[in-house]
Amino acid sequence: MAVKDIKCIASDLDGTLLPPTKIMPAEIFALIDEMFARGITFTPASGRQLPNLMELFAAKLGKIAIIAENGGLCWHRGKVIYCDPTPADDILYALDIIKREEGLYPLCSGVDCAYYDSDDSQFEDVLRRSYSRAERVDDLERAVKNNTILKISVWDKLPAAEHAAGVLIPKIEGLRTKVSGYDWLDVCKEGANKGEALKALLKEIGAERGQCVAFGDHMNDLEMLEASGQAYVTANGFPELKKLIPNIIPSNAEFGVIQKIKELL
Repeated sequence: MAVKDIKCIASDLDGTLLPPTKIMPAEIFALIDEMFARGITFTPASGRQLPNLMELFAAKLGKIAIIAENGGLCWHRGKVIYCDPTPADDILYALDIIKREEGLYPLCSGVDCAYYDSDDSQFEDVLRRSYSRAERVDDLERAVKNNTILKISVWDKLPAAEHAAGVLIPKIEGLRTKVSGYDWLDVCKEGANKGEALKALLKEIGAERGQCVAFGDHMNDLEMLEASGQAYVTANGFPELKKLIPNIIPSNAEFGVIQKIKELL
C-alpha cells in the first residue's frame, strides 16, 4: 500500500504502541503531525476511557480520532460520532455473576466517567493509570441504572487470560466477554468492538477498508485488525492473535508500531 493510499492508521495502546513502561513514545507526536499533513487520520484505539485518551493526546486532538472503551465509542473533531452502549439489564446480569467470584473487581465504564464500589487499594491504584474519571459509589447497581454504560472492565489480581476468562466466559451468556490485557477482561454487548467503531470512523472520513492500517496485540483487537486493509500484530502479542493475523512487527518494547509507521510514511 502506497502512503498516498492510506487515510487512517489505528493502533491499540497498551501492549502495542506503549512500551512495557506505559510511557507514551515521544516520537508519536511528530508522526501525528506528519500523518495529518499527508491526510492520514491517526486513531488510538484502546480499552481506556475517552477522558484518559484525550489527556494522553491533548496536544494533538485536532489532528486525530479516538476509539475508546474497546470500541464502545468513537470521537472525532470534537464530538462522539459513534456510541454503542450495553443495556443496563445486561450489565446488571453480568455484575451479579462477577461479584460472586473472589479476586475480581468490576468497573462500569460510562461515556464520561467510570463507576466502582471496591475499597481495594491495589485495584484503585491500577484503575487510576487508565481512568482519568472514576467515581467510587456505594451502590454500583444504581449507578448502572442512572448512567449510560458501555462495558464492564474486570480487573483480576491474577492474569485475566488464566483466571477471569476461565471463570466468567462459561457463565456469562449472550454478551461479549474478552480478555483485553494481562490483568483485564471486558464484558459488553455482542457486536460492540473496535472493528465496528473503526468502520464508523472510516465512513465518517470517507475512507475504505483498504485505505486503513491497524496495529494490535490482543484478542480484543481482532475485529479492528480484520476491518483494516493492512493489519499487524506486535511480536509480544497474544499467541492466538498472531496465528490469525500473521503479519508480525517488532514488540512494543522495541517500538514496533513507531518503526512500521515510519516505514509506511
